[in-house]
Amino acid sequence: MIDWAPNLHPLLVHFPIALLVTAAVADTASLVFSSHPWLRHLATGLYVAGAAMLLAAYFTGRSAATTVRMPGMAHAVLDEHWTWALRTTVYVCTVAAGRLAGLVLRRTWHPNLARALVVASVLGLALVLQTAERGGRLVYEYGVGVAAPR
Repeated sequence: MIDWAPNLHPLLVHFPIALLVTAAVADTASLVFSSHPWLRHLATGLYVAGAAMLLAAYFTGRSAATTVRMPGMAHAVLDEHWTWALRTTVYVCTVAAGRLAGLVLRRTWHPNLARALVVASVLGLALVLQTAERGGRLVYEYGVGVAAPR
């Protein structure tokens, strides 16, 4: 373990955020530049990678809660963070699995399905935002996982 990090969660948590934002951008670009199907494939790859990293962040976060000092007032926010993290993880993994299945089965995507995938990406980002807002509150409002300067 790295001596300055209380656990793996803070080292992993930003990867799914970056991957899923980039996936949503690639998805949106695939609508604008529909003659470039590789953009949709890129978005799917980013979505699958984002889902994998989200799983890692979820499980390391669950484990992290047992290793850090938790002020009593933070427990309600922690419960909300866990709830939103689970919702986000299940949603993103489901969408990623569906996208991957479509790619593996080499299905041609109807333009309406492409638009629906962009909506799904944006909804996924809204879930990520809700989860991140509560995680940020744990760190910046309650100091969870933050050591006092030496």
